[in-house]
Amino acid sequence: MDLLNIFKEIEKIDPEVYDRLDTRRNAMKQFTNLSGKIALAAIPFALGSMFNKAYAQTSGTSVVDVLKYALTLEYLEAAYYTKGVNTAGLITAPAAQAAIQTIQKHENAHVVFLKGVLSSLGTSLDSPTFDFTAGGAFPTVFSDYNVFLAIAQAFEDTGVRAYKGQAGNIQSNATVLTAALSIHSVEARHASHIRSMRRAIGQFGATTALKPWITLNQSGIATTAVNATYAGEELTSQAGVNIAALGNIGADRASESFDEPLSMDQVYAIAKLFIKA
Repeated sequence: MDLLNIFKEIEKIDPEVYDRLDTRRNAMKQFTNLSGKIALAAIPFALGSMFNKAYAQTSGTSVVDVLKYALTLEYLEAAYYTKGVNTAGLITAPAAQAAIQTIQKHENAHVVFLKGVLSSLGTSLDSPTFDFTAGGAFPTVFSDYNVFLAIAQAFEDTGVRAYKGQAGNIQSNATVLTAALSIHSVEARHASHIRSMRRAIGQFGATTALKPWITLNQSGIATTAVNATYAGEELTSQAGVNIAALGNIGADRASESFDEPLSMDQVYAIAKLFIKA
């Protein structure tokens, strides 16, 4: 095992890695001493343990935890769009096909990136098996284009709030935080585009009132099954200031001006509806 190359690859992702491990020299010395006491096969596990400690957060949620959480969401979205693109007759309009294919490529790029970061930290996460009917709640998800787009919107809106909810747990790692924020902004663009596509069709709850952003806790989707994705978005106060009461802003505009985070538990509860194993 070429230890130096491993550290070089990790350093590309996180230039501050040696600061987390108490200088480059001490990190190498620590690992050399450790590797002399354990079997060669156990070295990857020991290396993973070192970096898990290096990235652990005082809140109890580590950067590795957040990366695995993010990867679970990206696995879900990538699998969803891949299934949609490959389902004959689902997406018939050329412009819509091109848009969904582009989003699919973005989500797969996110998967590749997050898997690479986790691998560099000595760990991994396999993709779950998904049931996009959510146990039968959406039986026509891949036969009714309107349902397909509605669930896509819910996934994207969940993703935006999910990344926002974990910013505090990865703020100690500037590299990972920057990458997460980059993915977060792309998810927001996806959500906006999907909403515009739904509004143009005007089906399954997508009336002309559907906007590229979230108003209060309104989903614009004709089912209560997605309510958890939008819970809490009706907040109109920020940092103790009632935005709705300023001038003539009102509750709608105040809620639209800020996205609210979702906790890891809230997001996992949403994702688990679509996970079989």
